[in-house]
Amino acid sequence: MSAFPGSPRLLKGALVGTDPANPFASVIVFQYNPERMTRRLTARSVGGYEDAGGRSEPFRLTGPPQEAITVNVELDAADQLETADPLAVVSGVSPALSALEMLLYPKSSVVIANTVLAELGNIEIIPPQAPLTVFVWGPQRVLPVRLTGFTITEEAYDTALNPIQAKVDLTLNVLSYSDLKRSDPGYSLFLAYQIAKELNATAGAARSVQNLGTALKIV
Repeated sequence: MSAFPGSPRLLKGALVGTDPANPFASVIVFQYNPERMTRRLTARSVGGYEDAGGRSEPFRLTGPPQEAITVNVELDAADQLETADPLAVVSGVSPALSALEMLLYPKSSVVIANTVLAELGNIEIIPPQAPLTVFVWGPQRVLPVRLTGFTITEEAYDTALNPIQAKVDLTLNVLSYSDLKRSDPGYSLFLAYQIAKELNATAGAARSVQNLGTALKIV
């Protein structure tokens, strides 16, 4: 980002796990915003061309498209180490990596409680539920996502073998109102995301029609 004082302040992307028991451990603000994002959308349709339903209603949709987002996140403790930040000196980028990894872990308190129930002979142990994870990329893109896994490449270490540089390849599956219950906060988050997208599409279409009319007059 430019050091020019008049340059706009860049918003940071983030992953947020909605964990009321430990909210600070589930907020991962990207140190550097990824320079590239890959999004793949797959339509949810009634059927293909092979079956009768697909041929009779080829444009009928069963819900919003399935969307997968891929981003590469970089972590670097160099700036913090230069200023002798205590946490970076002791742990490098391990806290940020741990916060990401905890989005895939069941809470230890739940594991311990289930172990006690099993020892007491309880035969119906409910698997723990992961917190809702939200991908934040600007005010118009706040999306509930499912983080199924990611790849961490640790590239440099301090003298105690704490990672001080790392890259994380994230693949996020967006959860829509077709995947969530109406009572789930993610249901409303995705609906707001779709409405914002519809407004953008309408504004873009109006501009395109205006440009088309200008072009036709010239011709």
